[in-house]
Amino acid sequence: MTASASARARLSIGDVLAALRPEFPDVTISKIRYLDSEGLVEPSRTPSGYRKFSPADVERLRYILVRQRDSYYPLKRIRAELADLDRGLQPGEEGGTPRPPRVVLADDGYPAADSFRSDGRELRLSREELCESAEIDEKMLSQLEQFGLVGSRTSQGMYDGAALIVAKTAGELAAFGVEPRHLRAFKTAADREVGLFEQVVAPVSRSREPGARARAEDTVRQLAALSVRLHTTLVKKGLRGGG
Repeated sequence: MTASASARARLSIGDVLAALRPEFPDVTISKIRYLDSEGLVEPSRTPSGYRKFSPADVERLRYILVRQRDSYYPLKRIRAELADLDRGLQPGEEGGTPRPPRVVLADDGYPAADSFRSDGRELRLSREELCESAEIDEKMLSQLEQFGLVGSRTSQGMYDGAALIVAKTAGELAAFGVEPRHLRAFKTAADREVGLFEQVVAPVSRSREPGARARAEDTVRQLAALSVRLHTTLVKKGLRGGG
C-alpha cells in the first residue's frame, strides 16, 4: 500500500464512531477522545491536529469497549492487557487474559522464502511465559541457554518467537532422549549457514544502488528456504539408507 493509499485508509473520529455505534450504542466522541488522552489508543494526527485512526486503532478501541462492557474491567487492567498484546501475546479464549501463543509447527512441508520474512511484530515473553508455552521446565531452559540455543533479546530479559520455537522443539526432542547438549551441532551448523549467506549477499549489501538492501534481504530469505529444503531432503535420504 502506498503512503497516499494508507492515508486514505485512515478514519476520522466521526467515521470511527459510526463504525462502533452499532455494537456499542453508548460510545461517544468524548469517550474516544478520553481513551486517546489516556494513551490506550494512539491515532495519527494531521498537520492541523485532527485524529486519524487506522483499522488497528479501531480494533483496539473495540477490544477496550468489549472489556468494559462484558467484563467491567477498569482501565488499569485493560492497559496491562493491551501491553501484553503489544508484546505478541494473544487474546485469551472467552474473555480470558492474554496468553503466549500456541506453537504450531508444519508436519512436513518445505518452507518458502516468505516463511523467513518478519511481519514487524516481535513476540516478547518472560522466562516464566516461555517455559509455560514451550512446556519445559527451568532446568531445560537453563541448559538451552548454556549451550547457546536460546537467549533473551532485551535488557528486560524477554524472549522472542524464535526462542519459543527452539525451546518447544528441544522439549519434544528431549522426550526421545535428545538432550540440549546434543543440539550444539545444530547451532554450529546454523551459524555456518548464516555466515555463508552473509558472504553471498555481501556485494549486494555494500552496494549503494536503490533497492540494494531489499534485494539482499530477499536473497537471504531464498537461501534460507533452499538450505532447509536441502537439509530436510538429506535427512530423509539418510533415513531411507540412501548413499
